[in-house]
Amino acid sequence: MMKYLTVRKAIAAWNDIQPLSDRDRERLSRKFTVEFNFNSNHIEGNTLSYGQTELLLLFGKVVGEAEMKDLEEMKASNVGLKMIQEQARLKEMPLTQNFVRQLHKTLLREDYTVYRELPGGQQTSYVIHAGCYKTRPNSVITRYGDRFEYASPEETPALMADLVDWYNEEEKKGKLSPVELATLFHYRYIRIHPFEDGNGRIARLLVNYILARHNYPMIVVRSRGKNEYLEALHQTDIEVGSIPSVGAHASLSSIRPFSKYFSGLIAEEIYNDVRFITEPDENVWWYDGQRVEFRTPNYAKLLRIMQTQPSVTIESLHEQLGINYSAIQRLIGRLKENGYIEPTGDAGVWRVLITPSI
Repeated sequence: MMKYLTVRKAIAAWNDIQPLSDRDRERLSRKFTVEFNFNSNHIEGNTLSYGQTELLLLFGKVVGEAEMKDLEEMKASNVGLKMIQEQARLKEMPLTQNFVRQLHKTLLREDYTVYRELPGGQQTSYVIHAGCYKTRPNSVITRYGDRFEYASPEETPALMADLVDWYNEEEKKGKLSPVELATLFHYRYIRIHPFEDGNGRIARLLVNYILARHNYPMIVVRSRGKNEYLEALHQTDIEVGSIPSVGAHASLSSIRPFSKYFSGLIAEEIYNDVRFITEPDENVWWYDGQRVEFRTPNYAKLLRIMQTQPSVTIESLHEQLGINYSAIQRLIGRLKENGYIEPTGDAGVWRVLITPSI
């Protein structure tokens, strides 16, 4: 990793490799599509595996057991991603509350009823409205057991109007960098929590809308870093205070814990895109945003054979690699254990999920 990595250095490195070739742009796009949708939904509890997500979004196939809700949620997420990419290209069109609500309706697809059991054992239910601001108060129990309240349903429309107006005005002024705009927007939006469900997914989509509008690469908040992400928000909430309207108008200087975390995340994500494009090596591969360098070339050779010959046999691998059967089984076992390959469901057929740097 680049020493003392900053957003400025990461963007400079990104700009240095422009324009990308069509092939590199396509490779990055496919990689990002799977990684963004998998991680953003995984943070919220979606159970599809990385491999299932890739097959669904890139090839329209479903393998293995999967909840219909999770499949539909993942497909809707990808439609939402395409929406923000298209909208970001319309540089002269300001952000609107209507677009945010449309994005929400796209993610949730339709109204649905939630059933809950109250402490006394009574049953209660309420409707989640797709594309409409909340009609019930919402809150979260933090990892420390505190209840943290978001904006009330009554104040939400005005606070969302303030947020959208603020964003459009600040973008025109140009005093805040795209990263500062995206970071502050994310925090203010989360403090409002305008919808009854889907707020985290919407926040992460709108961050990428802002970055893409300013020709920055889009980024992924990784589910493996969920605790760090939530802790940065929690520490910021402590500094800003618990009053929702104050959080919804927070200044950049008042959200330092989240700003430090998020700018570091953005810098790392952008710089890893640069490394993916500029560090071609037979033994370097990428899996869910992580660079994997194999110490022995046999892993890379095995993966390339599996990519071109998904139903390759152990016997054929033995002949092509020139190593014994037990060594081949160990290689396959380690690749499978790390999630880099998985069986497709057809006997003896493998799917490679890790991406080569070449």
